[in-house]
Amino acid sequence: MKETLQYLFDHRTLGKGDAKQILRNMAEGKYNDSEIAAFISVYLMRSITVEELTGFRDALLELCSPVDLSEFNTIDVGGTGGDEKNTFNISTLTSFVVAGAGEKVAKHGNYSVSSACGSSNVLEYFGYSFSNDSDRLKRELDQYNICFLHAPLFNPAMKNVAPVRKSLRIKTFFNMLGPMVNPSFPKNQMVGVFSLDVARLYHYLYQESDKQFCIIHSLDGYDEISLTGNFRALTRQTERTFSPEELDLSRVDPSEIYGGSTVEEAAAVFLSILEGKGSRAQNDVVVANTALALYCMDESKGLGICLDRARESLESGSALRTFKKLVESK
Repeated sequence: MKETLQYLFDHRTLGKGDAKQILRNMAEGKYNDSEIAAFISVYLMRSITVEELTGFRDALLELCSPVDLSEFNTIDVGGTGGDEKNTFNISTLTSFVVAGAGEKVAKHGNYSVSSACGSSNVLEYFGYSFSNDSDRLKRELDQYNICFLHAPLFNPAMKNVAPVRKSLRIKTFFNMLGPMVNPSFPKNQMVGVFSLDVARLYHYLYQESDKQFCIIHSLDGYDEISLTGNFRALTRQTERTFSPEELDLSRVDPSEIYGGSTVEEAAAVFLSILEGKGSRAQNDVVVANTALALYCMDESKGLGICLDRARESLESGSALRTFKKLVESK
């Protein structure tokens, strides 16, 4: 690692093969925490390249424990995190609203690193038990339209990196990798990213895949559609900037989508929205993100229909019923 660090400190970049091997070495415990922290720090000072990100991604995909859900047309909805905005659990709520609208969701998530509450935190709080049993996951998809893939169960290789990430508590290049390594390889994906530079990297890599995708970035820094300003959406077919008004939605103040400072506070906001007690701002943000996820799966339907389907799922209680069935299942 010493030679690699010196190489990188000389402002040079890694090729795909070298990046892949280094991540494999990390997974195999060949580096200590100080070496891992030093390596991660390189990418806090400069941007990651396509070759480096591709190598890291390929290593994780090779090391993961895959689960075959290919009989379903699934979508994953999530973000890189790292935007330091402390919003409520928008992508997790969106996943249940998408499922409530009748689509199949293979949600990949983890405990939070840089915010108060991640998707795994909130589901665990409500009593959901994580599993990597493929029969159970398929049953959940079939019966409830959604299953949850807790990342550590499918990528145990990252256990050597987790303590370092937790101690740093800031976004690293691992934030970029999370959405790319869903072990079920969903056919569709909506992913929010914390910068336009990362959006470009994702767009390049996803264009090389065969999946339908929608990459989201709010121009004021959110890794989701925040409705606090305009947002950029990149799909295989289109790339454009939207304003909230173009979705017939009002702009919101950042304080209106705050998620709390503890898991308990975040869970209370989460459940309140599902139960129909959310504010206009909270509901609109969930509806906007859900609409883009539905649009990702089938652009031919148009955003207007997707917005209607999203709002119906949330306001009718369909999303809430889906959530209750999943967390109460065994």
